[in-house]
Amino acid sequence: MGIIDEVKQKIDIVEVIGEHTTLTKAGRTYRALCPFHSEKHPSFFVYPEQQSWHCFGACNTGGDVFSFVMKRDNTSFGDALRLLAERAGVKIPSQFEPQTGKDERERLYQVNEAAARYFHNLLLNSPAAEKARNYVLSRGFSSKTVADFQLGFSLNSWESLKQYLLGKGYTENELLTAGLIIEADDKKTHDRFRNRLMFSIHDSKGHIIGFGARVLDDSLPKYVNSPQTPLFDKSSILYGIDLATAAIRQQDTAVIVEGYMDVITAHQNGFKNVVAAMGTSVTDKQVSMLKRLTGNVALALDADAAGEEATLRSIGYENILGAEVKVIIMPAGKDPDDVIRDDTQTWQHLLDEAPPIIDFTFDTATAGADLNTARGKSLAVDKLLPIIAEIENPVRQAHYLQKLAHLVKVSEQTIETALGKIKLRRTGRNLKESKQEAVTSAVKPLVSSPIEEYCLALLLQYPELKDSTEELLLDYFGNSENREIFIALKEADDLPSLKEKLDRIIHDHLDYLATKSLPPTGETERRHIFSNCVLRLREEFLHNLETKREQIFALEAESGGTAAELTKLQELGTEGAVQLREVFQSKGQRHSGTKGVRK
Repeated sequence: MGIIDEVKQKIDIVEVIGEHTTLTKAGRTYRALCPFHSEKHPSFFVYPEQQSWHCFGACNTGGDVFSFVMKRDNTSFGDALRLLAERAGVKIPSQFEPQTGKDERERLYQVNEAAARYFHNLLLNSPAAEKARNYVLSRGFSSKTVADFQLGFSLNSWESLKQYLLGKGYTENELLTAGLIIEADDKKTHDRFRNRLMFSIHDSKGHIIGFGARVLDDSLPKYVNSPQTPLFDKSSILYGIDLATAAIRQQDTAVIVEGYMDVITAHQNGFKNVVAAMGTSVTDKQVSMLKRLTGNVALALDADAAGEEATLRSIGYENILGAEVKVIIMPAGKDPDDVIRDDTQTWQHLLDEAPPIIDFTFDTATAGADLNTARGKSLAVDKLLPIIAEIENPVRQAHYLQKLAHLVKVSEQTIETALGKIKLRRTGRNLKESKQEAVTSAVKPLVSSPIEEYCLALLLQYPELKDSTEELLLDYFGNSENREIFIALKEADDLPSLKEKLDRIIHDHLDYLATKSLPPTGETERRHIFSNCVLRLREEFLHNLETKREQIFALEAESGGTAAELTKLQELGTEGAVQLREVFQSKGQRHSGTKGVRK
């Protein structure tokens, strides 16, 4: 099994996409607001059985888990594969690893430092940065704070940073690798950040590893970050960690907030043990990083998210730390930045009074319940006992068992018996899930679509067929590795030049296609076979699209979708049906099928 297939087998697209947008179960699919464009009505769907996604809204595109990560991070197939391989625990052989040795990493640190100095100078001195300077002043940031956090400004220009850094001796490839510039579809590059307030992001040693950027108007998205790079992995970074390390050790406590502004305001006002998860859910990697500094962590959550976050994440954090996690309950409608700027004493009081997160969960789970009734007691136990069951420390688990028993006025033995039943059910469920996972893994496709592979094999082994690819669209390739090869193939003259255009990690798959056994045929028959291949791919693509549209139409009708939405979906379906009829008519006019192709 190749690396690509192994990663596909071990990665669940629902889990990956679910970390970036809220998925709701809808029949055999999941739906969500598209994470790539602003919308009010969900048009983004995930298909677990096919391990694919599709946006029927403004994006009008889809693909597999690799294409999602590529679009999300604006990165290459190779980088997306390496990221997912790390997540899946799949080891990438050294010959396929990017050449990012010590010297190259040092160059990336240097180019990021040069970019940070450039942005910082613009914020301080450029007339174009006046709006950014006014915004910084409105937040009450002092000149020392601006310097300490190396705040900056990016010009509203396509190439200002690029030309500046090229003039400093850095290469275009280094700028791409650092995530400072973007390669467009026409292969031209331009600055990633334009007309934004810039935040330099440092690792614990003080190296600049990436950037955050905030718009200065009401456009969306409000914040963007550097993409995944050899230096920058958003899930394992805490903003402000370089400036907070000493204070965290000294105070033996770390406070995690949500955003850049929260951290900067906290530090300026003397609360220097504050770091941010940069707007994402706190990850195990981030908690593990803090564990090296302290066993005490407090989460400053907004009032709406506190209950959900406490329930879903607290036990995992506490099991990692081996200690209590506390939750700082924010006043409704306010974040740490607001509270600290209004009154530092209020913030200090919130810190001092922060309850352990499981105690907070007890309070929220029983709020409004009548614990004098059998129903109220049962509901409380049903909510809280599964949380207690997740606690690994036996002493702490016993403490909360006693607390629950006292709360509902039931004997500890009764609660312990109920806990034992939960553990027994979980053991049985885990065994069942393990069997289901084994079956799922077995039926997941371990190779690309045979028809896709056959089509590419024909093009690779018979270059004269390249002049017949006008009707072969990129969208017909559902597997990202095949898409990458098809894109490069259209621009390459031969196999060596094709390999130069592809990440080395795809070379094994390319070699497999280039040497795939094909039946001996003459040129006329080959062209006929290739034409049938293209037709089959088009039919498969349209049929899948039509099936997905029908599912969505049924869901919209069931959920009471508006007439306009249903009409639009019906029109899309009519168009798809027309195209499918065209395919069937074309197939009917042909006298022989594709040789050697199995569906």
